[in-house]
Amino acid sequence: MKLTFYTNPRSRGAIVRWMLEEVGAPYDTVVLDYGPPMKTPEHRALNPMGKVPVLVAGDQVVTEAAAICAFLADAFPAAGLAPPPARRGAYYRWLFFGAGPVEAAVTNQSLGVEVPEDRRGMVGYGSFDTMLATLEKAVSVAPYLAGDAFSAADVYTGSQIGWGLQFGTLPPTPALTAYWDRVKDRPARRRAAEIDGILTEG
Repeated sequence: MKLTFYTNPRSRGAIVRWMLEEVGAPYDTVVLDYGPPMKTPEHRALNPMGKVPVLVAGDQVVTEAAAICAFLADAFPAAGLAPPPARRGAYYRWLFFGAGPVEAAVTNQSLGVEVPEDRRGMVGYGSFDTMLATLEKAVSVAPYLAGDAFSAADVYTGSQIGWGLQFGTLPPTPALTAYWDRVKDRPARRRAAEIDGILTEG
């Protein structure tokens, strides 16, 4: 299956780059600048949002970083990045917790959006503090989010934690810091960061 990866090194494409390096399959990269290059008819035909990342896998187009991570884990089972189907409860739970409550809560907090207490039932994360406590517990009950084995959930939600700690949008609590220390030095993540670092400098 031919893989073509559309990205910008200063985007959520960094998550997908890490996942691609974990999978170990060859892929082509198309780097797009922000602005007009992402808004062309050709790119909007792949992603009507006019954004990256986008993965073209054979005749399939996948957008949204969490979806791409889940797709690649299934497409390349030999990489061992997803538990057996009958054991995917925690895997799906924390993969999509990262894509939903974590991202929404961190974004709103960064933008200064505070949900009134009597309206918290309307938002998926409830409150930032509720999301944070839930995330801390998730990374504390086992070495990895899906249990004893590293998975695509750690690539996606782990990236959210790493960025949060780097940019100060998540507090450096002992639980989050210890979890990030367990995953940050994986060879695939280091390769991905080096590639995107080179692209950033270029």
